[in-house]
Amino acid sequence: MLPFVIVNPRSASGSTRDKWSAVASDLRAHFGPFTVAFTKCPGDGIRLAEQAAKAGREFIIACGGDGTINEVANGILNSGCETELGILPSGTGGDFRRSINMPNSPREAAQALRDGKTKTIDAGKVTFQNAHNESESRYFLNVSSVGLAASIIERVKGNFALEWLPASGVRGRAAFALSALQEFAGLDAFRIRVKFDDDKETNISTLNFCIANASFFGGGMKIAPDAKLNDGFFDIINIGDIKTAKVVLNAYTLYSGTHVDLAEVKSRRAKRIEIRAFDDNEHVRIEIDGELPGSLPAVYEVIPNALRLRVPNQNKPL
Repeated sequence: MLPFVIVNPRSASGSTRDKWSAVASDLRAHFGPFTVAFTKCPGDGIRLAEQAAKAGREFIIACGGDGTINEVANGILNSGCETELGILPSGTGGDFRRSINMPNSPREAAQALRDGKTKTIDAGKVTFQNAHNESESRYFLNVSSVGLAASIIERVKGNFALEWLPASGVRGRAAFALSALQEFAGLDAFRIRVKFDDDKETNISTLNFCIANASFFGGGMKIAPDAKLNDGFFDIINIGDIKTAKVVLNAYTLYSGTHVDLAEVKSRRAKRIEIRAFDDNEHVRIEIDGELPGSLPAVYEVIPNALRLRVPNQNKPL
């Protein structure tokens, strides 16, 4: 059957819409005919992907950023079908495509999709409290976190002063980095209650607590350098009480993955994590693949071999 492409025209600050004709030409050059649908509002990617998978589509391509990829993956997973996911990057951060070594250029990515191979990867499932104070579940492929990242993402999404930056991966990284410095300056570590697998619940001091299925977040920060997409585990990275000056001096380590050597950074692996606020009356937001769907308490579970993914045909491990 023809590939089904779900496009978020608002991704990359609207440049996906402006460049779609050229992107479509690149796709046709490698795949021939395909069908396409454009998202109009948040949640459309989930609906479109689920409908397409249930209708028998065997290959769905997400064209957009990490949020679009997350929605399309959720739609496929909700369908219960064996539909394969492909990624045509067109966002500002591009974190998940880094973990699978997908080229950022639409032309090169289209060729990588055509010549690629199918891998089965894990997904994360998180059950949290949504804006209506109801329990809701969502899948994620990349990283979910509690603390600083949620505050930064909220600032980035609302900071129109950053719109002058180019609509590229540089813009995503710059926006995240600038907002990170602003947030670090006014944020103190806070406490959460965490239970790993069958361990006893413990109190943890954190600035940012990450549950990683893949390696990158924040526009290229290699937050979980040892994470693998098909090992059946989450990599948990906790950035503890670290001073702003030390963050600035060691900011480069977040992009190289060497921040895990800092004394304030702790890591471990687990298959299930339960997190709640230290104070049950405290509202603590969570982020999932760069979006802000709700707050604690949250339960994270790894779903092994959950999704078929088209990756570049190369020997680099996932």
